[in-house]
Order: sequence, then structure tokens, then C-alpha cells
Amino acid sequence: MDDEKNVLRAWEAFIERGAAPQTVRAVVVESWVRSRQHQVTVDRAGAPLLTEAELFRHRATQSPLLEAARHVLAQARTLLSQADSMLILTDASGLILETAGDPRTRDNGRGMHLERGGRWNEADIGTNAIGTAIASGQPVQIHAFEHFCSDVQRWTCAAAPIYHPADGKLLGVLDVSGPARTFNPQSLGYAAAASRQIEDLLARTMIAEHERLMLHFAGKRPGDDVVVLDSHGAIVFATEQARRELSRRDPGIAAGDNRPLGLLDSVPLTNWPDRLRQVIPSASTQIVQDQGQQLGAVLVLHRPRTTSSPAFNQFRHIERVVHFKEILGESPAIRDAIERARFIADSDAPVLLDGESGVGKELFARALHGAGNAGSGPFVPVNCGAIPRDLIGTELFGYADGAFTGARAKGHTGKIVAAHKGTLCLDEIGEMPQELQQYLLRIVEDGIVYPLASNEGRQVRVRYISLTNRNLSQEVAAGRFRRDLYYRLAVLRLTIPPLRERGDDVVLLAEHFLLGIAAKQARTPPRFDPAVLDLFRRHAWPGNVRQLRNVIESMLVLSRGDRLSLQNVPAELLDGDIDPARAKTGGETPFFPTSLKLSERATIQAVLAQCRGNLTEVARQLGIARSTLYRRLEEHGLSGVH
Repeated sequence: MDDEKNVLRAWEAFIERGAAPQTVRAVVVESWVRSRQHQVTVDRAGAPLLTEAELFRHRATQSPLLEAARHVLAQARTLLSQADSMLILTDASGLILETAGDPRTRDNGRGMHLERGGRWNEADIGTNAIGTAIASGQPVQIHAFEHFCSDVQRWTCAAAPIYHPADGKLLGVLDVSGPARTFNPQSLGYAAAASRQIEDLLARTMIAEHERLMLHFAGKRPGDDVVVLDSHGAIVFATEQARRELSRRDPGIAAGDNRPLGLLDSVPLTNWPDRLRQVIPSASTQIVQDQGQQLGAVLVLHRPRTTSSPAFNQFRHIERVVHFKEILGESPAIRDAIERARFIADSDAPVLLDGESGVGKELFARALHGAGNAGSGPFVPVNCGAIPRDLIGTELFGYADGAFTGARAKGHTGKIVAAHKGTLCLDEIGEMPQELQQYLLRIVEDGIVYPLASNEGRQVRVRYISLTNRNLSQEVAAGRFRRDLYYRLAVLRLTIPPLRERGDDVVLLAEHFLLGIAAKQARTPPRFDPAVLDLFRRHAWPGNVRQLRNVIESMLVLSRGDRLSLQNVPAELLDGDIDPARAKTGGETPFFPTSLKLSERATIQAVLAQCRGNLTEVARQLGIARSTLYRRLEEHGLSGVH
């Protein structure tokens, strides 16, 4: 309270004499100075407000930002519903696009246009967290008398800028506001963490769009110099010669700056071909569309094509990157596996992929196929463990006409011949009967397939990728797998890490499966309760990624609400394996991310209301012990709740 009085006295002195007080934070004083320069009067009662029609038109131009913030706003509707606070999303000018949170707080804010359509930059309403975050370019908290206008001093606000992940351009601001009495220094952490969440989603969306853009023409392997531009005009891919050509028009390109091209500023995407033709007459431009969305454009600087050109070599690198982008994960374990896979993709040598069941070995095999020299040919999977022992030979090698009773009249070509000029993926190779292993070895060695009951061989060119969840070295030592075949199939070897070794990839994958399965069910994806994600992190996942996907699908099928809580988790998971490396010392489960600690009180309040004060049920919903819940209630001043 003494600090607030000191700030009030400093504000009064500044208004009366223009003196810059040393007792007030520099970011606040600098904003007061700017407010005076903007000729903002201290008795200004509220911010300017757009008409409904103006707001509608403006929101239409901000749909990517609104979509990226949708999940954060949905969380705030629950987390801040009884916290006397609201979350505010603005554009780069400080215009409020959306609000969410406590209904009473939102109603109170309308009196000074702290609502959709209100414009809260410093030039309009003086020092405030939104406007000052825009002016300073940094997260900032403005409390009570730190505001420039007297009517706004009844509020406390914390705001963080939102930047575009590609070029660092300011997109908007995320702000937490409420009555001054609700001041909490952790509000700034909440705003900053939530703004980073929006930026991360924008980055993932941008990467996905870039992948779709590259896949549109990756198979064409052009020999020309090429520039691929996303919908913002930023370079996704460019050959060196094409980049040099563009750098003559835009110097930033020469340094590898992937910001949007200045020559396309304010030019609608549909007009890019005309604009680029004016700048580079010899070039042609194709607009890339996918599923009704304009993804960007391909600019081609025509020249004679050769498969040994730098353009071709760079393009092959892009093809490899695009195919492996389907493998999700940011953990060191999975990134190392992906990087090793990229190195071996171009080799035609046989590859052995080993790893536990459900880790995604076939996904890696398909990526190796697509990125390799056999990528234009067929990918033929064969599960050696699923085919009956007496049929696997005919499935792999084929048979001649009349080879046995019931055989097809014209014989059967077999999977190896079907994989000619492509890839044969031998899943569960350790299950192949020993009597057939010698035949497979001969085919891998000399490339000639003899169908059963035939003396006529057929030459084939096949890349072999074998998958196993067994330790084939031990199988060789035990005499169950031929040593010579093992060495021939494991020329290159790659181990895929289990999910329990991939850290927070489990959360990324859970969110990915949630969105995909919800889309197939034509429903709005619910959100995970923090306790569910914590359980996912601590679980050992013996079934790996496959088990995780099945769990998410089960939870979605059996739920109808807008969130997935521990009630929706399959019983076998609740009673299942806990990875000791992830279990928290002392057995206590952290039920809320540290970066969002501000909302812990609001979360408890929301669950208390939902459970009508039943503390046993509240503790179960939050995934914590009753003793932990009592401690949290006391910490947040909720100990009187029954």
C-alpha cells in the first residue's frame, strides 16, 4: 500500500510539473512522457471504440491470430471464470479483438471500452499494459496509479507482445486485466507464457503450411533455379542462383534474410505473377493452392535442367526434410534418430530398424523410402509375423502356374517382384521361418527372384528395409536367425527410441492425435486437464506411440464435454506403469504447469464449483492427494471452502 501511495504522489507531481520521478520504474516514466507527448488528458474516461461493422471487417483480417489464440482464450474462460480477471487479445495497434474470463470483470471493463473494439494504444488512452507493451516491445505490468489516466487507475494489467515466428513482426498483445485489488506479480508470467503458446502454434501452423507447399511440387525435381514463397511472401526455399537474382532487388535476401519480400509489400497474392514478371521478366510464377487455401507461390528462373545441378541437389535435401517432417517430436532422442535417418536415406543399402513395438518403425521406413532414390517406386510392406508360415514363401517369392493345388491359373508374382524399383518393408523380420531365410538371402545377394516351382528367374532392383522389436543379435546367437542374413539386412542400422525416453514429446503427440481424431469425428477438440498431461508424462507407455494414440481415441469416444479429465482416462492407464525416471520425488503430482501458476487458484475454484465442494472429488479431478489439496486451499486463501 505504501508503494502505491508513493506512485500516486509521483504521478501527481509528474502531471503538475512534468518532473520525471526516480522512485517510479523507468518503463512507466517513459510511458508517461510518451502519453504527454500524445496530448492524452488524464481525465480521459475510456478508449476509442470501433463500430460493430468496423470491428467485423477488422476481425476478418486477423483470422490467423484469432485462430491461433482460440485454445488460450478457451482455457481462460474456465481458468479465470471466478478469478476477477480477464484475458484480452489485441492486434498490433492495440485494438481489442477478443476477451475471455470472469463475466463480472468483463462487464466492468465495458465502462471504459476495455472490450472488443476498444483501442488501447498509448496515443489513445495513455500508459496501460497493452499500449506500453506495444511501445516497448516487451512484456510489462502496469498497476493502479502507474496508469496515466485517472479512471484507468482502478485496474491492474499485465501484457506480453505476440510476434510472428518467421520475421519477428508484432502481431498483437495478450493481456491479463482485473481490478487493482487482484494484483498478482505472476500475472505477467501467465501473459508471457500464453503469448509464447500462441507463437508456438503459429510456428507449427506455418511449418505445416510450408510442408504442404513443398509437397505440392517436391516430386517434380526441377533443374531450374527456384524460389518457393509462402503466403506472406517469405522465402521457404531458394536455390543460390535464384537468391542472388532476388538480392539485386532486395538486399536483405543476400544475407539469407527470410523476411517477406519487400517487392511484394501490399500486393495481393493473386497479383504476384504480374508483379514478379515486372521485376524478373524471364521468370514464371505459379500460385499454389491446396484445399481451397492459397499457400504461396513458386517462382521459376528457367535454365537448362541437369540432374547434377546445385538446384537439383538442394531440392533433394528439401525432399528429405519434407518426408521426415511427418515424424513428430522435439526431444533429443527422436531428433537424433531423424538426423541419422536423413543421412542414410539416399543409400540403397539394406536398413534394419529396431525398436519396441509401437514406436513408429514403419513411419520411419516410409520416410526413408520417400526421401530415398527408390521414392518414386512402390512401397510394399510385408508383416512376416502375420502371414501363416506355410504361406509366407508364396507371398514373398510368388509361384508359377500350377505350383500347387488351388494355385492361381496364371501364378502369383509375389511381394518382392511387386517392390521392383521401390522398397520392400519386411516387418517383424525376426519371425521369418528359418527354412525361408536362405532364399531371402540369395535374393538380396544376387537380385534374382525364382517363384516357387519355377526355373525362370526375374531380375529385380529393390531396397530392403527390415523392422524388428527383437534383439536379432541374440536371435543369431541362439541359432534362430541366420548370421549371414542378419549381416546382409543390417548394413545400416537405426534404433527408434521408446516413448518413455522422449520427454515432453508425449504431450506434443497427444495434442496431435487429439486434433486429428476430433477432426475425423467432426467435433471441436476438447482440451486436456493439466493432471491428464502430467499423468501422460509419468506413464511408462509400454505400448509406446501406438498405445498413446489408442488411449486418446478411447478418451474422445467416451467423452462429450469440452475437456478431458482424469475421469476420461482408461482405468488400466491409471493403474498402470509409472516410469520411475519421471515420477516426482515424494509421490506428489504437480497438477499445474509452473508457467501458468497464476491460474492455479482459478483452477481450484472452478473444480470446487463443479464438484460442489466435494474435496475428495476435487482432489481426484486435479490428480493430487487430499493433503496436497488442503495445502493449496490454505495457500490461496480458500481454506474456508467446504
